[in-house]
Amino acid sequence: MSDKHIQRPVAEDLFASELEKLKQWDPGPVPPGWQLSPFAVERFILGDKELGIERKFVAPRELVNRVIVSLLTERGVMLIGEPGTAKSWLSELLASSISGHSQFTIQGGAISNYRQLLYDWNVALLQRHGPSREALIPGPVYQGMAEGQLVRFEELSRCPQSVQDAILSILSERQIVIPELGNEVVFAREGFNIIATSNSLDRGLFDMSAALKRRLNFETIPPISNLQDEMAIVQRESGRLIQRSGVDTQVPPEMVEALVTIFHELRNGQTLSGRSTDRLSAAVMSTAEAVSVAHAIGIYAYYYRRGASQPEDIVNFLVGTVLKDNPRDRRRVRHYFDTEVSNKKGAVWQTLYEQRNLL
Repeated sequence: MSDKHIQRPVAEDLFASELEKLKQWDPGPVPPGWQLSPFAVERFILGDKELGIERKFVAPRELVNRVIVSLLTERGVMLIGEPGTAKSWLSELLASSISGHSQFTIQGGAISNYRQLLYDWNVALLQRHGPSREALIPGPVYQGMAEGQLVRFEELSRCPQSVQDAILSILSERQIVIPELGNEVVFAREGFNIIATSNSLDRGLFDMSAALKRRLNFETIPPISNLQDEMAIVQRESGRLIQRSGVDTQVPPEMVEALVTIFHELRNGQTLSGRSTDRLSAAVMSTAEAVSVAHAIGIYAYYYRRGASQPEDIVNFLVGTVLKDNPRDRRRVRHYFDTEVSNKKGAVWQTLYEQRNLL
């Protein structure tokens, strides 16, 4: 299947040319089991204009450095943050640049048994020949250890205690014992480690043990605070998604600015001028959600407006993407439009205010 038919390419494919450029440039030293040096990994994530490397993640350089260094130790990394702060994206960028492969991924909410992480058996072969290498089905942690690659663990706190205990054992012992094969041992090779994520607003059903926490370095990923940075991300990422959808259009910068400003002010409970405003209780006013709204506006413009986006489309898609089914948040957004949007200058803001009846 050609690349144009893939809805979401993985980071190592999407940025293959940049990764190759960094390999050629990399001054080193490259840690054992890694594809790039920590210096080059940092530039892959945070960008480098002189090298022509695009910035892919907005965060303090010190935070990214700490995460990279943690992955060089025998401690895993836990990325914590609100929904939409790109925790999973950061872990994917790290895995693609460090291991050259980001697809050893575990979804915590879908794991109910530790065997799904480590290994299982082909039942037909097991019944026919008994335990054997041919009958063994390696799980993502097994594969990451055997091949010396990073394993991404999404929403670790959603896993039952038995699964968390299995991860604790892996991070402590760095080996898997297979009793069925005469206690054969799989040792972790250089380059293996675990990058986990956890939603700070919904920690899941299971508390992490103190022992597991001690084997993970915790880093909190904050929402983007700078409006210009957020605008640049929304413009770039929505444009990329629109292009991947086979659509030849762009959301005008003035509309992106209005969209990001609304998200920024409702997320922070404060306007850019410093006045307090309503903060939504149930809606996730994240950068990722803003990208989704801009993407929808671009698609709508192409198929319904002959490629020309209109400011009123912002209000139209805010309703379905952000407000969901919470009546209190809907009232808060209406109040925000009456008290803040009504006072903002410019044709886009005036049109938005005139469309408040859609809320």
